[in-house]
Formats: sequence, C-alpha cells, structure tokens
Amino acid sequence: MKLGQLKIDPEFQSKIPPLQFEEEQQLEQNIIAEGRLLNPIVTWNGYILDGHTRYRILKKHGFIKFEVEEIQLANKYEALAWICKNQLGRRNLSPERKKFLLGKEYESTKLAVGGQPGNCNKVNRCDQNDHIDSEKRTCERIAVEHGVGSATVRRAEKYSRGIDAAEEAVPGAQEEILTGHIKATDEQIVALASIPKEERPAILEELKKKKSDRDDTVLERLKPSKPPPKPKPAPQKKKPTATENNTASQAEQPETSVQAPITESPPEEEIEPTSNAPPSFLQSIQGHKRHLSEEDKARLKASVDARYKDKATATGSIMLCELQGATEEFIFRWNVIFQEHPDVLTDKTCRKTIFELLDRMTNYLKTIKEEKL
Repeated sequence: MKLGQLKIDPEFQSKIPPLQFEEEQQLEQNIIAEGRLLNPIVTWNGYILDGHTRYRILKKHGFIKFEVEEIQLANKYEALAWICKNQLGRRNLSPERKKFLLGKEYESTKLAVGGQPGNCNKVNRCDQNDHIDSEKRTCERIAVEHGVGSATVRRAEKYSRGIDAAEEAVPGAQEEILTGHIKATDEQIVALASIPKEERPAILEELKKKKSDRDDTVLERLKPSKPPPKPKPAPQKKKPTATENNTASQAEQPETSVQAPITESPPEEEIEPTSNAPPSFLQSIQGHKRHLSEEDKARLKASVDARYKDKATATGSIMLCELQGATEEFIFRWNVIFQEHPDVLTDKTCRKTIFELLDRMTNYLKTIKEEKL
C-alpha cells in the first residue's frame, strides 16, 4: 500500500496517547538513522490503527522504507476495541488513561458483538436475556485479559462515558483530564455524563483550578443525589398486658369495692424439670427452655458444637473472610490515595517511602508463601 492511500480516522486517533514533543523528536531521529520503520503501520480498510506518529514522520521524509499490515475486522467497533487493547499493552500509561481505554474497549466490544437497541450498528440482534448474558461474558473476558475484576471494567466504562461528555462540551478536555491538567475524582468524571451539555463547561473550568480555589456551589452538581428518606412507620399501639388490664380495671372501680385475692404463680425456679427424656415435639417447637434439665442442656450444647463448631474450625471460613477483607481494604485505601493525591507518585521523598513500604510488604508476603504455605 502506498503512503498516500493511508487514511486517518479522528475517532481512532483520539484513543491513542500522543507523544511528548521530545519523544517524537527522538523517534524521528531514530527512524532517520535506521532509514526504515522497524514496526509496520497497522491498518483496517486503509485507516491507521497503530502508527499515527510514524505516518507523520514518513510524510516528512520520503526516503524512509516502511511496511503496512492490513488486518481483518468485522466493523468499526471491533477496530476501536483493537486499538484500546493494543494501547493497554503498553506500560507508560497513566491510571486515568488506562481506565479510559479499558472502558472504551468494553463499550466498543459490546457494540461490535451485539449492538445496543437503537444503535445503527445492529450486528447480531438477540433477545434481552441473551444480550445480558453476552454482555456479562464480554465483561468477564476483558477483565481476565487485563488482570482486573469485572466490576473494575464496568466502572471504567462509566468513567470513559464521563470523559466523552467532557470532550463533547469542551473539545480538548479529554486530554486535559487524561494528562492530569484537570484533576477530578472518578465519581466527578462519571457524573459529567448526566449533566446537561450547556452546564459542563463551567464545571470543567472549576475543575481546572486548585481545590482551594474552586467554587463548591458549581461542583455541587457532581455530587450524587441522596435518595429521599424513607417515611418512618407509624408507631403501633402496644397491646395492654393482662397486668395493665387489671390495673386499668382496678382504677375504674370505686375505692370501696373489695378485690378478689390473686393467686400468684410459682417462680420459675420452683418449676421442676421434666425427666431426662428428650423434650416432646411441642416443647421443641416452643423452645420450652425452662423445662430443660442440666443433662438436657449439656446434650443440646454438644449437639450444636458437633454440627457447627468443628466445621467452622476445619474450613477456616471466618479467618478467610478476615484475610479477604484486609486485602480489599488495603487495595481500596491505596487507590484512594493515588487518585486523590497523585503528587505522592512524583515527589521524590514520597516515592522513596512508597518503595520502602512495597519492599516491606513484598518480603512479608514472600515469607508467608515460602515458610507458612
């Protein structure tokens, strides 16, 4: 394929992180020194999927030799999914860029394999249950490919939609968010998709400012709306007890009336336990605990312990829950710190401390794996 036959789709190009000026200059020098491209330009239907920067360099230097690799894909959405997956294989991506590409890969893959109701790309129409099952399988497959959880993939799709909403309202906002010039939490980015387009520019302008200078009243729209409080149930009138009824009836009677003597029931400790025989069916379903002898209680406790205690100890399910909870809490708290305070990843002192913590945890886990397991 000739160089003039190659085409650029802006939507494809927008999914590829642009190189810094110095990086592109270095790449250009390396290509000139080689006199050829070491990697081919990948295309679909003549549109470049990988190699936009190399294409610009080729147009400047016509003597450079190159190759084109044309791949076969079913439709545009498969091409978008391929671009995102290919970019996610690179290591120099920021956390924001990774989330964006992961969400776009999931969204494009769903559109490629089935299409959404009302979508012009209705490839294989299916009923609702089939579509849900297919979507679930797609999410799980992408999660396994990138070593994340399926919930992470679904959150990434919502995040990418928020990025799209920002770019739609303010062209260029996508790169400002993905490069960290606009600092916002994941929840704020996701919320942008539900904000009217005409209101997004003002919100994005506030997000460009330092947190201390932001107008919270403008950013109030990005906070999730709280559901209305559930109405409290009307207090139910307590039915009077027999004693209260007697007291009320006594109050209604004249003071001169003579009350009939009340025969008190014997206290609980005076009730003799039944024989050592097992409780009857009626006693069992009513929890007739007052009639259990000490021997009955001991037999009941032994039965419960034999049924549950040994099994819980053998499986260690409770302790496993503790370990799982500790692991998830660790991951959650580190992610929050890195997202809310990304400066710790660039500050030299902070980075040194982070490496020390990582070494400490790595050594501990290595000890557990080698000596305990």
